[in-house]
Amino acid sequence: MEFDTVLLAARRARMLDQGLWHQSTINEALDACVAECPDKLALVALRLETQERTQFSYREMARMADRIAIGLSRLGVRKGDVVACQLPNWWQFTLLYLACSRIGAVMNPLMHIFRERELRFMLQHGEARVFIAPRVFRGHDFEAMVRGLQSELPHLAHTVIIGAQGANSFEALLSDPHWEEQADAQDVLTRSRPTPDDVTQLIYTSGTTGEPKGVMHTANTLMANIIPYARRLHLGSDDVVLMASPMAHQTGFMYGLMMPILLKARAVLQDVWDAAQATALIREQGVTFTMASTPFLTDLSNHVAADGGGIPSLRTFLSAGAPIPGPWSRRRAKRLARRSSRPGG
Repeated sequence: MEFDTVLLAARRARMLDQGLWHQSTINEALDACVAECPDKLALVALRLETQERTQFSYREMARMADRIAIGLSRLGVRKGDVVACQLPNWWQFTLLYLACSRIGAVMNPLMHIFRERELRFMLQHGEARVFIAPRVFRGHDFEAMVRGLQSELPHLAHTVIIGAQGANSFEALLSDPHWEEQADAQDVLTRSRPTPDDVTQLIYTSGTTGEPKGVMHTANTLMANIIPYARRLHLGSDDVVLMASPMAHQTGFMYGLMMPILLKARAVLQDVWDAAQATALIREQGVTFTMASTPFLTDLSNHVAADGGGIPSLRTFLSAGAPIPGPWSRRRAKRLARRSSRPGG
């Protein structure tokens, strides 16, 4: 797709002079993690329905990102091409973005609640070349849905399905073959690296007042938010970030996918919200930070209050979307941290 981004020279210079744009990409951040802490646990992803857990060190994550990147290139994906995905918070989501960034492709995350009407518009408007989805998630057959749409989408060359049986599966095309060991691997991985001003993400607004709008982001525009945000909250490499908000929304994408890598921290992904499971993950993983809407906070605090065990590692829950009464938040904060000084609290 041809992206019609216009960077005004004066504005760009001002953003750089003021230190608001950082002139780096997720590629440099991941490479720094591999150089400085290759064996540190980087990602833990839980599928609630099956209780399947997948985890990666930074070394393993970079290797898999390279593998998927080359797999995408074998499907004909080139710099500037749009790779759309309609995925829950699975490990494949994180690795797919990192893979797209390796070869300069543009990731288009789509909320997993979208159905034919929304997908038809967004995939056509964004001229997605590849679409990646689960076979089934929460009882919905995504494979059948996109198969029914594909004839209406002339730009869509490939549909890749996680968990499918056959040649179009994510596993067969992207994650299983050791693409990174092939002779041309390094050339594929280095010839099309994006600059900080190249479009790296295409994300659609909800379309509440009309058709959805395709918002284009570069590494500079995304990190201009993430880096000062992390500094303001005093987050660093020792933090563990739980993300149960959808990563197809900017909350999950920026602060659950990108931010942990920028910090050299650990991300813990939960694909379906469940307060009891979140409590268990926080205790097990030593989660220190999460961000979600107010109902998540209400569910979590109610569960912990009933459970009585406390979650003392959770230093910050950043809640948005609705106001929280002061007395309520102070009362709940005490409950969340109760027994913090006791063994196992």
